[in-house]
Amino acid sequence: MSTNLASARSIDDRGAQGATPAARTLGGLSPEEFRGAFRGHPAGVAVVTADAGDGPVGLTATSVSSISADPPLLVFSLSSTSSSTPVIRRAETVVVHLLASEQLPIARLCSTSGVDRFADTSLWSRLETGEPYFPRANAWIRGRVIDQLGAGSSTVVVVHALESGGVDEDAASDPLVYHNRTWHRLGEHSTID
Repeated sequence: MSTNLASARSIDDRGAQGATPAARTLGGLSPEEFRGAFRGHPAGVAVVTADAGDGPVGLTATSVSSISADPPLLVFSLSSTSSSTPVIRRAETVVVHLLASEQLPIARLCSTSGVDRFADTSLWSRLETGEPYFPRANAWIRGRVIDQLGAGSSTVVVVHALESGGVDEDAASDPLVYHNRTWHRLGEHSTID
């Protein structure tokens, strides 16, 4: 796994007023303005799990995106404030769960601070390769972390997809979406074309 430390350092160094050097030089939106702009942009909901040898961790993410089909690559970002970030950054592999609306309890569980997300052993299991995962997820992808890039207060993680499961085209569920600080369900009722 490689980490671009030079880029991470230059992007992540903070000035006296909390802005990155680039933001001070180039100007730009405040964090509040930036978050406000993205509140109106819906995002699919995923849960990322890993175990770097210290026990399982998980977090809810709306930053998951496919970036290449050949080779199969996806990315997601980790906030520096998440308690799961240090473990996921050390993990060689992760499981990315793409959630349907029926899995809202899993999304809520992994977005709640200060709880043991893996206390209820009826909700999760381990793959044969050892990674923790939620078998009830609409779809999951196990992948190897191949790169990490520091970007402001986050880390962008690049994952090479190795295995997937849970996908049942005949029992397709409505995707879970996050928009304007609220959970939503996509389905026939939301089709406009």
